[in-house]
Amino acid sequence: MKPFEVTWSRDAITALRDKIGRYRFPAAPADAGWRYGCDPEFLRQLCIFWQHDFDFEGAAARLNRFPQWMVQIDGLDLHALHVVGEAGGRRPLLLTHGWPGSVYEFWQVIEPLAFPSRFGGRAEDAFDLVIPSLPGYGFSGKPAAPTSARTTARLFHQLMLAFGYSSYYAQGGDWGSAVSAWLGLQYPEAVKGIHLNYLLVQPDAVPDTEEEKVWKVAFDAKQAALGAYAMLHNTRPLSLSYAMVDNPVAQAAWIVERFHDWGDLSERSFEDVFGKTRLLTNVMIYVLNDAFNSSTWFYAGAIEEAARTMPTGRRVEVPTAFTCYPDPRIAAPPRSWVERGYHLTRWVSQPRGGHFAAMEVPELFIKDITAWAGSSPPG
Repeated sequence: MKPFEVTWSRDAITALRDKIGRYRFPAAPADAGWRYGCDPEFLRQLCIFWQHDFDFEGAAARLNRFPQWMVQIDGLDLHALHVVGEAGGRRPLLLTHGWPGSVYEFWQVIEPLAFPSRFGGRAEDAFDLVIPSLPGYGFSGKPAAPTSARTTARLFHQLMLAFGYSSYYAQGGDWGSAVSAWLGLQYPEAVKGIHLNYLLVQPDAVPDTEEEKVWKVAFDAKQAALGAYAMLHNTRPLSLSYAMVDNPVAQAAWIVERFHDWGDLSERSFEDVFGKTRLLTNVMIYVLNDAFNSSTWFYAGAIEEAARTMPTGRRVEVPTAFTCYPDPRIAAPPRSWVERGYHLTRWVSQPRGGHFAAMEVPELFIKDITAWAGSSPPG
């Protein structure tokens, strides 16, 4: 276990700016907007900002705001933030990001969760936070072959033990929800409870009620409309890598499009929700760690590990909370469907926030997580 700091060399930044400046934009349909992919005009303006106005040093300093470690588990280097809250060891919470996010998704919620008294809350509600980068993502090492949520759950459980936590809570959205589910399935003696704001590990069942059937039809339609990227990740991630490697603008377009399509833009503009600096800070974590390509392996690994469906006859029996945000990616499933696979003890519907809840509506996320852990049965 070694302390870790983000370092971006001047040479790397100079090379990045040069690549951005030399990028040749493809022809695009007139008035394309976001209809066919990343809005070409938005991408042009983003690249101008990235090349000339983005504060690289400031972004690196923000990423070094909290204590970080590199921990070797089973021969793989795992990067993780470890923030000991003001309650000093009480309520350890594992926060897991997904794709195309990173540990940076949680930046706005870390201090309020770890030091609530600084924000008008109670010290006894504080968490110890462990926030790792998924294998192949961000600053973590790259596995030798595709792995996914089942393997990651084993690695992250060992990571929690390495930080001294024999029992803990787990929270996640996107792939983080899958890791949290598998932690509950594989380590029920250690996991006090899980909190999900997305359902990736589905019950081993077929839709039964009318509500479940209607949701499944809508689910399949959204997959067809927004899931082309996932099909490529699932089946031919290396083919995508050949196009994306050493191409920061293409990587940014692929990532930023998801933030646009999956964010809740019903009340605010795309830039108001995320902002260029935050979007690019997240993109930088992929680009300067050469992590875009290896991050997509997680999808192929999920097929090989059968990570998206619970084993026959299995169910998550640890207390489970599910929070429904108006996520444009896929609507929240019916409560009955979640209950088929999880011991559901808390169900919350939020009025705002999309796929990246902690980043989009940090105040709602903080209140929800604090209330959940305060009401969860003891481990």
